[in-house]
Amino acid sequence: MTRAFRRAAAAATPRDRPIPSPNIWNWPDVYEWENQAQDVHGAVWAALHDAVPWQGRDVLDVGCGDGFHLPLFTGAASVSGVEPHAPLVARARTRLADRCDIRVLRAGAAALPLPDASVDLVHARTAYFFGRGCEPGLAEAQRVLRPGGAIAIVDLDATVPPYGAWMRADLPRYDPAAAEAFFTGRGFTLRRIPTVWRFPDRATRDAVLRIEFSRDVAERAIAATVGLEIAVGYRLHVRRGP
Repeated sequence: MTRAFRRAAAAATPRDRPIPSPNIWNWPDVYEWENQAQDVHGAVWAALHDAVPWQGRDVLDVGCGDGFHLPLFTGAASVSGVEPHAPLVARARTRLADRCDIRVLRAGAAALPLPDASVDLVHARTAYFFGRGCEPGLAEAQRVLRPGGAIAIVDLDATVPPYGAWMRADLPRYDPAAAEAFFTGRGFTLRRIPTVWRFPDRATRDAVLRIEFSRDVAERAIAATVGLEIAVGYRLHVRRGP
């Protein structure tokens, strides 16, 4: 069940309810393996830091899941994670119990529990911002952003094979160009980031592919993958506040 499936569910989900993320909601332990495998060269983090350095700044991560990425904002003045799914909030708080500089709040992207103009960077990674339909979340991100701050959205690039081709196979009506145009039309820059997922063994690789894709597409992906690495592309969209 890809992130693209979650995007399809957005149209039928009331705005006061979170959009389900079947991969991490249903298989959080396997998703932990996925997080460990992603971006082994650190290309996404390097591009993000180059665009919006966060040292000494207050950071908000929207849709933080179980908090895997929160400690990676090294040097930030404070880090807040927002996640709507209660079991993931509990996992995140357990993971970060010894980090007094990081807090995790239960809330959705369309109703952030932070004051106006209270953070310098709003970050969202394959979480909520998938193009059309995320306007309430963008408005909330802008509300909590301080003057001169930035919104940074990291998403998978469905134009890059092989992973992007598997995404499009699972959701043929998903239009990557339309999603990119949505952000560009709202003042976001676009940077494409090639990177690699690397797995420790085939069992881990196959388990991750099976939580990301439908059965037929997952088995096709498994059969097509030689070795333990998969090329994956990301998009980084950034909009700076006035």
